[in-house]
Amino acid sequence: MNQYSGVLIPIVALLIPIVAIIAGAFTQAHQRRIRADQQMAMIARGVPLAEIEAFQQRNSPVDREDRPIKDPMRSLANSRRTAMVLIPLGIGLTMFFLIFGSIMLSHVDKDAGWVLIAVSAAGLIPLAIGVGFLIDYNLQKRELSRFGLEIAADKS
Repeated sequence: MNQYSGVLIPIVALLIPIVAIIAGAFTQAHQRRIRADQQMAMIARGVPLAEIEAFQQRNSPVDREDRPIKDPMRSLANSRRTAMVLIPLGIGLTMFFLIFGSIMLSHVDKDAGWVLIAVSAAGLIPLAIGVGFLIDYNLQKRELSRFGLEIAADKS
């Protein structure tokens, strides 16, 4: 390993999202350019403007007004289900690495044991996200009850 590997890894990790954002912007610009070229080609062939607009509306992404209304009960169930998957996953990962690290500490390799115990903090990430989904579930439930929709405890 060379002397720059300790610095290079965080720099590359920070550059990945920046490159992704720039690539997304270029992709959008390219799609707009292709759409404009299609319009110009249709106009050059003598296609009436009304037909061009109708063609583009058929082939364009769905607008917000045209999207179907989301079922609030489904959104509520999705939040709860996601929370019920992520919270045990986070607890399980944390417990696994804590136990495995303590075994490594006491029987095999002290350095690897401390590393595994430190890695157990990674289980806190899905745990925290799951708690966030649980909070979102309760907020959605409260908001729906404010609009007169009561959520049964046994329903889902």
